Amino acid sequence: MSSNPTVRPLLPKTSGSDFARLSRKIADAGLGGGRRPGYYALRIAGVAALYVSGWAAVALVGDSWWTLAVAAFLAVVFGQVALLAHDAAHRQVFRRRRDSEASGRIAGAGVGVGVGVGVGMSYGWWQDKHTRHHANPNHEELDPDLLVWPQDQALAAKGLPRLTGRWQAFLFFPLFTLQGFNLHVSNVKALANRSLKHRTLDGTLLFTHFALYLTVLLWLLPPGMAIAFLAVHQGLFGIYLGSLFAPNHKGMPMLTGEDRPDFLRRQVLTSRNVRGGLFTDIALGGLNHQIEHHLFPSMPSPNLRNARTVVRRHCQELGLDYVETGLLTSYRLALTSLHQAGAPLRHAHVPAQERTAAIGGGDV
Repeated sequence: MSSNPTVRPLLPKTSGSDFARLSRKIADAGLGGGRRPGYYALRIAGVAALYVSGWAAVALVGDSWWTLAVAAFLAVVFGQVALLAHDAAHRQVFRRRRDSEASGRIAGAGVGVGVGVGVGMSYGWWQDKHTRHHANPNHEELDPDLLVWPQDQALAAKGLPRLTGRWQAFLFFPLFTLQGFNLHVSNVKALANRSLKHRTLDGTLLFTHFALYLTVLLWLLPPGMAIAFLAVHQGLFGIYLGSLFAPNHKGMPMLTGEDRPDFLRRQVLTSRNVRGGLFTDIALGGLNHQIEHHLFPSMPSPNLRNARTVVRRHCQELGLDYVETGLLTSYRLALTSLHQAGAPLRHAHVPAQERTAAIGGGDV
């Protein structure tokens, strides 16, 4: 998959004081450093209840193909757990780092009595990668959620990489069925990195999660049905994860080389918001307010909607493009950019001086 071709014309350099003025406006509106314990207590309790109910339903339904409907339900619940882990890692839930890390690890790959809690993710690996993404969104060399090919490298690709790159827009969502599995494989590979903080703890939690997950499935279901459950559950979980991050940066300007606008412009001009109401906020975990989240990553997600009004007005005063679309439009724009980026692989006569991006990732 790929993201869109590099775009450069809208990145003027400024002193950075524009963000300082915005921060003061956010503070004056009472949206800055405060936490929302009541909101997160209710949200955590709700997601935990759904998580336990889902596994209880697996036990009750048992040896029936209706259990695959439960797998689909748990795929959505796992996505909600991942969103809670995301908020905890950004210290939106707790002010203290130790509390944030503990809750993030529980949501990411913790263990409970009887079944694995969390989604099977190394907290340390994800936090490191996601922090670098926030610092340099959509930068070809610096954003770890992008794997970018220059055109000559893309044209030299053979076999499956060339095929997927050529038709990446059509394969984008189908390949998300593998995203859940890819997440687990990437986490296991990351444990070999000695620089990863707390890798022993993360590895212990991760493999305990896998062991409990498989044990519960094989205990409650016949082997064939357990495999079908795993495929449906992890496949739909991957699609949900992909649907969360696809609208955020795909189809937005790419940075490369020395393109280093100030913080405000770096975050606003490479991000896209998704319009919607309460359902959109719940389904996307507040990441539909991607611009505000990137500007104020530790802001509790229920504050982002109110911050949007302040940020949008500030951008209008500065003449900055503030991109906001509906959900379906955001997917269309992302897929359009992916199709355009695959053009050099479909048409080998594209001039060599043009560049494209290929095999694009993305995160919240």
